[in-house]
Order: sequence, then structure tokens, then C-alpha cells
Amino acid sequence: MASRLRIGLFTNNYFPMLGGVSTAVDTIRRDLEALGHEVVIVAPRMAGADDAGRRVIRVPAMPAPTYPDFALALPLGPRLTRRLRSLELDVFHAHHPFLLGASARRLARSAGRPFVFTYHTLYDRYAHYVPLPRPMVAKRAIRWSAKFADTADLVLAPSAFVARRLRTQGVWRPVEVLPTGVDLDRFRPGDGAAARAALRLEADDRVLLYVGRLDREKNLELLLDAVARVRAPRLRLLLVGRGTQETNLRRAAASRGLADRVEFRGGSAPDALPAYYRAADAFVFASTTETQGLAVLEAMACGLPVVAVRASGVEEIVTDGVSGLLVPEDAATFAAAVEEILGDAALRAKLAIGGREAAGPFGSRALAPRLVGAYRRARGEPAWS
Repeated sequence: MASRLRIGLFTNNYFPMLGGVSTAVDTIRRDLEALGHEVVIVAPRMAGADDAGRRVIRVPAMPAPTYPDFALALPLGPRLTRRLRSLELDVFHAHHPFLLGASARRLARSAGRPFVFTYHTLYDRYAHYVPLPRPMVAKRAIRWSAKFADTADLVLAPSAFVARRLRTQGVWRPVEVLPTGVDLDRFRPGDGAAARAALRLEADDRVLLYVGRLDREKNLELLLDAVARVRAPRLRLLLVGRGTQETNLRRAAASRGLADRVEFRGGSAPDALPAYYRAADAFVFASTTETQGLAVLEAMACGLPVVAVRASGVEEIVTDGVSGLLVPEDAATFAAAVEEILGDAALRAKLAIGGREAAGPFGSRALAPRLVGAYRRARGEPAWS
């Protein structure tokens, strides 16, 4: 009989902060617990946190000066360190190379337990959050995150693109490609008419949807440029998320004559997201900084046709013309692809079926045993023990 593992997930991003890492960590927790393993999440203390139904240890933290939604975990004090050591974790799994990631590594080394690190983010693409010259910050972010990865017993990459990138950056520790999974029970096709009614959308609206943070690295101004070129009656773009650029994006939408076409719906809890995917006609995504593109997968799992910029991890999950449309980073070309989908019901149906089929292998329940096997290999055990 396979032994039960005690696993610590150390993350700087967790609910109520919304985003891909928060969702990924909670999905991992749920699926590992379903397999009979014991999981504790170590995350920053945040106002409004509701940890009911989860085992979460909150670490004292302070708001980040350049990103108020982000909480900076403070160094672990002796009392909290003793508490974490008393858990006798079998695996320390970090989801960031700084703050609580560094704490996970230190605790793993002192306990003689394996240290696993998931490389979720292209850290150099976030250099604009540091008030220093961007080229210098980007260069140091690459070197620093790669150096951190090279101290792990196992590095998990959410896409082959990330795995290749790590090798070119000099990471020689074991690297395995293991995508972030999607809950296919939650994200699946459903009643679009009911979803529209619940979201106050009309039956004849042509609805484009974006789900994600409203931040500079998501390339949302290109999305606005594209939507401004789309010729379709009753067109609406729903932006579901929050971030530092919301005020600027509102101004940008107004300057393009889109004030009555673009709706800022705010952040949404994961349980509420499927209704948005079911209500829309197409999912639009212009980011070029993704390691995988979790929201794209959620849309595909719900049978929603995707138009996305061809970049990084997204092109590993979307096959152009089969499960979505991939376009260059060009507003006119993006707009033409959107018009093609809106004007061709047969194409929408084809992409919906193709997207749903392509999302199938990314089901989180199927990927969870692979993660457990990775943990066991890091511990020097047979993966099936």
C-alpha cells in the first residue's frame, strides 16, 4: 500500500489574492487530499482570507508598495519555524523563488527532506514592478531565479517552453514538465442562456471574454486596439479580473471609443468563473508572458473558442485552427480572427469541440498522481510506492 505523504505548499500568492498561482496551489491541494495525502499551505497573512475547509498556516506579511494586492511575507520567527518543523513534512514544495520559497528551502535542508520548486513565472517579464532600471532588473531576475531553481532537488516546469528556458539559463538540476491542471468537473460546457441571464447579458450580445489580472504584462492595450477594429453589432468585451492598470485601461478604452463596449467586471472567485466562459462567444488573450496559460485552458475546457497571441506556453496548449486561433502580436490580425469566429457558427462549433478535447489531458485529477510520483522520486522512492 502506498504511504501517505505530508506535503507543504509554500506560496506567496494565495486566496483572497486571485490569479493563476493561487488557483494552481489550491487545485494541487484539493487533488492531493483526494488521493489521501496530508497537505498544508503556507501563505502570507491577508485581510479577508477565508481558509475554511483548508489547512493553511498564515505568515505575518505587509502590503507590497508597488502592488497593493500582493502581500510580502515577513521572515519566519522562531515560534513559527518551530511550528512548521513540528509538522514533520515529507516534501517541501515552493511556488516562488523568494520570500516563502526561500523559507521552504531552508526548512527542507534543515529537516533533510526534498525541496521541490515549480517555476510558474517568467520573472524577467515583471521587472517593471521594481523601481530600478528595467534591463538591469530583468537580467538579475533571470540569473537569480535560475540560481534558486538549481538548488532544488526537483524543478517542475508547467510547459516544455519553460523547461528549455531553464536549461539555457544554466539550470542542471532535474527538471520535469508537469502542467498545472484544470478542474474538469468545474470547467465544462453548460447552459449558455442561463449564464447570460445571470450575468445580465442579452441573448443577441456578441460577447468577448478576458479572464486574468489587469496588469501591464498581460498586454491588454493590444486587446483594446483589436476590439476597436472588430466590426460586429452589440459587441461587448468583459474584463474579469483586477490589477494595477484598471484606471489606465478605463482611460484607454474611452480614448478608443470603447467606453460602452468594455465592461470591467472585477475579480471573480474560481467557482463563479465557469458562468463567464459559458456566456461568451469567444475568449481573447493577448499576453506574451505566460508559462502555460491557465485561463486559456479553462476557456477551452468550457467549450469556448479561443483567440490568442502565439507566444510562450500558450502555443503548447492551443493548436491553430483545431482548438483555437493563434495570431501574431498585431491588433489588425487579432481583430480579423475575432471577426472570423463571430461570423462563422461552424468554426465556433469546431473550435469548441477541439478545445474541449485538447483540455482533457490537462485535467487536474489525471495530473495529480504524476505530481505524487515526482515527489516520491525526489524522496528516492519508487514512484508507485
